[in-house]
Amino acid sequence: MTRVQILVGTEMGTAEAVAGDLKDRLESKGIVTIVNPLPEIEDLLDNPDDTLLICTANTGAGDLPGNIQPLYLALMRDNPNIAGRRYGVINLGDSSYTTFGEAGRAIDHAMSELGATRIGEPLVLDAISGDDPSELALEWIENWAAQL
Repeated sequence: MTRVQILVGTEMGTAEAVAGDLKDRLESKGIVTIVNPLPEIEDLLDNPDDTLLICTANTGAGDLPGNIQPLYLALMRDNPNIAGRRYGVINLGDSSYTTFGEAGRAIDHAMSELGATRIGEPLVLDAISGDDPSELALEWIENWAAQL
């Protein structure tokens, strides 16, 4: 079975907390999972068999958090060979901003443009809803994990 590498983009820690909860759930299903809070392009290239789960918050005007920006920039600049890589996206944002969800859409677009294959639909979590993001992500991961 594939290993899942959760690539985290976070400013305030919420995305990292969600990633930790997802790691626990995936491992309870027997899926080896690592959480990567400082993802770099080498993490994708050095581990080509990993299934990727991008769990990122939005910051500023829909920007990616600083810790995941180098990965995104490398995807855009270097055009690495990730064709066929399987990945999923969890996008945490706040719909009171006009740029709601832009960061997750940007990295999803970059991955698909390079030929990576997204598993399922992205999960978009809205902070303004008041729902617990971990609970919603844990519900979503059941269907996502079944597609691995």
